[in-house]
Amino acid sequence: MKSRTAVTLIGAPTDVGAGHRGARLGPEALRIAGLGEALLARGLDVLDRGNLDGPRNPWADAVDGYRHIAEVTEWNRNVMDAVYAELAGGRMPILLGGDHCLGLGSITGVARWCRENGKKLRVLWLDAHADFNTSEVTPSGNIHGMPVACLCGLGPEPLTHLSGTAPAVRPDEIRQIGIRSVDEGERRLIRQYGLDVYDMRYIDEVGMRAAMDEALAGLDEDTHLHVSFDVDFLDPSIAPGVGTTVMGGPTYREAQLVMEMVCDTGRLGSLDIVELNPLIDDHNRTAVLAVDLVESLFGKSTLLRD
Repeated sequence: MKSRTAVTLIGAPTDVGAGHRGARLGPEALRIAGLGEALLARGLDVLDRGNLDGPRNPWADAVDGYRHIAEVTEWNRNVMDAVYAELAGGRMPILLGGDHCLGLGSITGVARWCRENGKKLRVLWLDAHADFNTSEVTPSGNIHGMPVACLCGLGPEPLTHLSGTAPAVRPDEIRQIGIRSVDEGERRLIRQYGLDVYDMRYIDEVGMRAAMDEALAGLDEDTHLHVSFDVDFLDPSIAPGVGTTVMGGPTYREAQLVMEMVCDTGRLGSLDIVELNPLIDDHNRTAVLAVDLVESLFGKSTLLRD
């Protein structure tokens, strides 16, 4: 495989899985905030493929418990194919969303590549929400609240079988960090399937470093680490540009520590940046912060020690 310093930006401008308009503008906001230039400055080989194309958001009501399932399926299939192609070509895909339903396609593509190449998969899901809903436990039908469940085989067949087989990943391959908004029915499913969740209460009790040590334990040279970074992971006091803000999230320093500890593993192989909504941001402040944090994933550090 080619050097992991070769990265590819893939825009997926859609809010088809969300309940608010605006996440489809996220890819351009990240570009305007200087993501490509920041990665180039880190010494990376950066290729921007531009934006994927897909169906427009019909803004229709839910049908049989799911909103826009045909459009969500098509967008995720496009993302899956694009992410897989970059990995197969020896480059690290960085998905610029778009809402977090796209994590389904991205991770399904990564999981396929891992299976074919004998790699173990570890998914680090940075989010305020567990996204483990099904149509039975959420009234909205918004699929951006369901991708983790779909990845684990729970949900409609077009999504659970995106690559032809299900589940795309096992629950024990996923670690969730920063969770602080979980529906009651979703909580029962999480316990039933044994999802590994480091919620904000736990982080408050043990500290972010200890939580991340646990979440990253067991990584080795055969592990591919995928980070799915929902910008609402961050406390809205520092990241207002998201449609589903939840108070009590990680601070700037806690978020920097997360990114620096991921970088320290040397195992980062793919990345999603999702749910950035410039329409409700403050002068692109959230996009600039996201770029700053992504720089830390690739080696920017405040440390003075070796």
